[in-house]
Amino acid sequence: MADRPPVSPWFVLSLGVFAISTGAIFARMAEAPPLVIAAYRVGLATLFLLPFTARRAVREIASLDKSDILRGVASGVFLALHFATWISSLFYTSVASSVVIVNAIPLWTGLLSPFLTGDPFSPSLKKGLLLALPGAVVISWGDFALGWSALWGNFLALQGSFFAALYILFGRKVRPRISLGSYVTLNYGTAAVVLWIVVLAFGLPVAGYSTGTWSAFFLMALVPQLLGHSSYNWALRWLTGGTVALCLLGEPVGSSLLAALFLGEPITLVKVLGGGLILAGIYLASKESGE
Repeated sequence: MADRPPVSPWFVLSLGVFAISTGAIFARMAEAPPLVIAAYRVGLATLFLLPFTARRAVREIASLDKSDILRGVASGVFLALHFATWISSLFYTSVASSVVIVNAIPLWTGLLSPFLTGDPFSPSLKKGLLLALPGAVVISWGDFALGWSALWGNFLALQGSFFAALYILFGRKVRPRISLGSYVTLNYGTAAVVLWIVVLAFGLPVAGYSTGTWSAFFLMALVPQLLGHSSYNWALRWLTGGTVALCLLGEPVGSSLLAALFLGEPITLVKVLGGGLILAGIYLASKESGE
C-alpha cells in the first residue's frame, strides 16, 4: 500500500477487539427483555449513523437493482434474528459459553456456501469442524451440570451464529456495490425496523428503565456496535483478512475475562478446553473462507 496509516492498525484492531468484547457485558447489565435490548442496540446505532450517512445511503441504495435491495433487506432481517437469539442466550448460559459458540460464524458460512453461493466445501472447513464439534460437546457437557437452561442458552447462541452467517452471505454481493456507510445503514436500519416491530407487537416495555439500563443501551450502540465494527472495517484496509480473522478470536477471551471481573462468572477448565477447541476450529475454517 502506497500510503501509511495515520494510526497503528494493530492499536485500532486491539481497540476493536476490546470494544466488541464489551457487548455481552452491557447486555447482561441491562435490566430489560432481550428483544428490547437488541432493538435499542441496533436502533440507537442506526440513529447515530443517519446524520452522517443518510443522504449518500438513499442515493446509493436507490441505484441498486431490485434483487440487490432484496438481498440487503434479507441480510438486515438475519442480523435482527442474530441479535435476538444471541442476546437472549446471555440470560440462560454463561457469557463465556455464549460468546465462544456465537463466534462459530466461519463454520456456518463454510457449510452454507455450497447451497447459497455455489462454493465447494473446503479442506479447512472439514478440519475446523473436526476440532469445533468436540469442543461444543465439551462445553455442553460442562454446562449440563448447570441444568437445561444453560443448554438452551447454548442452543440460542448457536442459532445466533447461524443467522449471522446468513447475514454475511446475503450481504456479500451487495457490499461491493455501495459504500460501507450506506451498507451498514441499510443493514442496521432493516434490523432495527424488524426488532422494533416485534417489540411493539408483543407489547414489551420500551420505557421506565433505570439509569443503569439506559446507559447500557447507549453504550451497546456506541462501543461494540459502532466503535468495534468500525475499527474492524478500518483495520481491513491495512491488514490481511486472515490477520483480522485471527484477532477476532480475541473477542471470546476478552468477554470471558470481563464477565469474570464484572459479573463474577468463573472461568472453568472445561470452558477453557472446549472453548480452545472451538476457537481453533473457527480459525482453521476462517483461513480459507475469509470470514
